[in-house]
Amino acid sequence: MKKSALCLTAVFSIFMLGCQTIKTSNLNETQWHYATDPHGSQVIFNGPLVNEERVEIAFKRVPRVDKLNNSWVELIYDLPNKQLPEQARITLTYQSDKDLVIKLSQKEYGGEGDKTYAHYQTILPATNSWTTKTVSLNDFQRPSWTPASSADKGIITNHVSALYFVPSLTDAEGGEAFIKIQSLQVR
Repeated sequence: MKKSALCLTAVFSIFMLGCQTIKTSNLNETQWHYATDPHGSQVIFNGPLVNEERVEIAFKRVPRVDKLNNSWVELIYDLPNKQLPEQARITLTYQSDKDLVIKLSQKEYGGEGDKTYAHYQTILPATNSWTTKTVSLNDFQRPSWTPASSADKGIITNHVSALYFVPSLTDAEGGEAFIKIQSLQVR
């Protein structure tokens, strides 16, 4: 009797530890932040960015200023180990009133690399109800606007430090959008 009770307690403890790990890795407020351009784009909050139920943010993006100064808005999730697993699968439960672009922030294409910010990306459809989608690295490609000067080095998973969630708003028009994330799993 003692042995079976001990086994049951061990199984329950492992189950609870697993649940806690998933919850804290999903909604750990230290891993979530946002960024906007210095040209007037804004974030709009209806409470904290991260709470116990979800990550929630709204953006107001201004149109592109000129050829050299583009506008941008991003919700950023810093990967806990500052790298993606080798054969990563990303499962997201979200709401977004615009198509949602997921970008892999890889140093070769960012500020430490060629500075084009032509990161590999994939697009999820807009939805006003909670929707769960899973994507793999095969679903990501570089954007159509990638300059010829940006050499394609592929996805180097140990150089991807963050995931950027970006509402699909045009450079010419800007606009407003919201993003809510209830769950994120990277495995």
